[in-house]
Amino acid sequence: MTLPPMNPALRQALAERSYDELTPVQSAVMADETAGRDLLVSAQTGSGKTVAYGLAIAADLLGDDPTFEEAHLPLALVIAPTRELAIQVERELTWLYQKAGGRIVSCVGGMDPRRERRLLADGAHIVVGTPGRLRDHIERRGIDLSALRAVVLDEADEMLDLGFREDLEFILKAAPEDRRTLLFSATMPKGIVAIAREYQKNALRIEVKTAERAHADIEYRAIRIAPKETEHAVVNLLRLIAPPTAIVFCNTRESVRHLHATLRERGFSVVLLSGELGQHERNQALQALRDGHAQVCIATDVAARGIDLPNLGLVIHADLPHDVEKMQHRSGRTGRAGRKGISALLVPMSRRRKAEMMLNQAGIKPVWAGPPQADEIRRLDRERMLDDPLLTEPAGEEDLAIGKLLLENRRPEDIAAALARVYRSRLPEPEEVTDPGQGFERRDSRQKPSRFERDDRPARFERDDRPPRFEKSDRPARFERPERQERTERPERAERPERPERTERAPRFERDDAGPPDSGEMTLFRLSIGRRNNADPKWILPMLCRRGGVKRRDIGTIRILDNETVVEISKEASEHFAANVRKPDEENIRIQPYRDHGGEEPRDARPPRERSTEAREPRSPRAGGSPRRGRAKE
Repeated sequence: MTLPPMNPALRQALAERSYDELTPVQSAVMADETAGRDLLVSAQTGSGKTVAYGLAIAADLLGDDPTFEEAHLPLALVIAPTRELAIQVERELTWLYQKAGGRIVSCVGGMDPRRERRLLADGAHIVVGTPGRLRDHIERRGIDLSALRAVVLDEADEMLDLGFREDLEFILKAAPEDRRTLLFSATMPKGIVAIAREYQKNALRIEVKTAERAHADIEYRAIRIAPKETEHAVVNLLRLIAPPTAIVFCNTRESVRHLHATLRERGFSVVLLSGELGQHERNQALQALRDGHAQVCIATDVAARGIDLPNLGLVIHADLPHDVEKMQHRSGRTGRAGRKGISALLVPMSRRRKAEMMLNQAGIKPVWAGPPQADEIRRLDRERMLDDPLLTEPAGEEDLAIGKLLLENRRPEDIAAALARVYRSRLPEPEEVTDPGQGFERRDSRQKPSRFERDDRPARFERDDRPPRFEKSDRPARFERPERQERTERPERAERPERPERTERAPRFERDDAGPPDSGEMTLFRLSIGRRNNADPKWILPMLCRRGGVKRRDIGTIRILDNETVVEISKEASEHFAANVRKPDEENIRIQPYRDHGGEEPRDARPPRERSTEAREPRSPRAGGSPRRGRAKE
């Protein structure tokens, strides 16, 4: 299919992006019957909605002119639910309208509002922003909507879920009544229908059936995993598929932090996205992924809303999503614009039924398999090594000279082994995992075999083949009790020597209220976190290795108290460890030597205050008043 008639500047921009044909939603909004009308469009994530409404409003903004006039008041307003999605929309509209001379300005939370007001004062053709920041600029008279010709609500259902209904109504009421309103939403709840009836005029309803197309470029895999092996399965999946960019979804911020620390300890180049980060930190993380400085992104659902990363080939659901929509939104980060992608769900035994229900509801038939094994990954590493650019790219003159020098002084086998060792050192080590079993998955709830068709149960005994029961006459006779013999007197016991009195041992350093142990060959350090801060050895141990520059064998017992944690470090590594932990790190955790080495005693380790057992004299009544309640009057 060829491109429909449109502005020449936009056609040129699409051609440079290799747009040979439009997606279904883009073709639907460019139809003849949509010209000049309000639109209510329902399309799935990753269907090309941004370019769709960019093409739809082009006639309202440009008319018959090939390019824009000088920018003054905004002509179009695009409202997005999250900062990442707004920045992505700004980036897409910038290249789409670049040949036409369009000026796009974004207004999102977390950025400097004074800078945004200066950009708006310089003029803009299209303004993209989040509801809260746009309302703030309107109330402060930073945006003048009097010349507005079109308003676009992108992912309107998500904005209602995030509680932006009041801000949306304020913005729509502030816009001119003769503007054109376009609503794009993946679903059509009652709130979206109510907004469409109130703020749209004779809207054309467009529903794009893209369910099959949305899954066409995504390969779904359901990975059965054993309990407490989620992290190992994530490591092996990343090593097996080795995508240029991957994203791992977790349900909570704590899970994101924990998995980020684990993968970082394994040697992956990884960043995280959660609601705790500021906008500048989010932009840095996304830019690192786009530049190739980071390979893996760990994120929550809300933080990853609207993320569009190039070459994103793998999506891992470390925690199962809560519903089908979240699963499709997560998976929609890959398989975009004709690119292939893999969506892998990690399914423990206890969550199998929920995973099957979600997949059946979404109409997805995944490939069930066990977690990738370490031997399989090592075999693939050998094959990939032969295609590594280190061996395939032509060598320069200096490299050839060094190679000849090595051949003169070393055997070829030694040089090849050294090259293999260098190649393996760049790769994280795969983990040993277990497969819960081939019978883990169920074929389909609708194709469930009846109990008469199952052949995996042991056959019951036929009536004629049953072992005979004992007849009454065949029962073995009971043993007769032998006659009692006369009881003989027991010999008197020899007197045992008296045991020496037990000496009191020194109290051990228990979990809550004992003192520090006799460290011997270990040095004690204290951490400023405890049980109240959800301290856990699972993430404390990798953190100590990373910050202290030590190995796991250098770390002894980890004792978690209420307000702090005490750690044993070998004396050989204690000086190196103490010097490294003084350096600041992203975790707000202080690590100091213990009391015997310059620190102070933890509160939880101090013995409880002893109470006096002597009787106290009764207190006299207060002067001018009656005695305290509960005491007998003297």
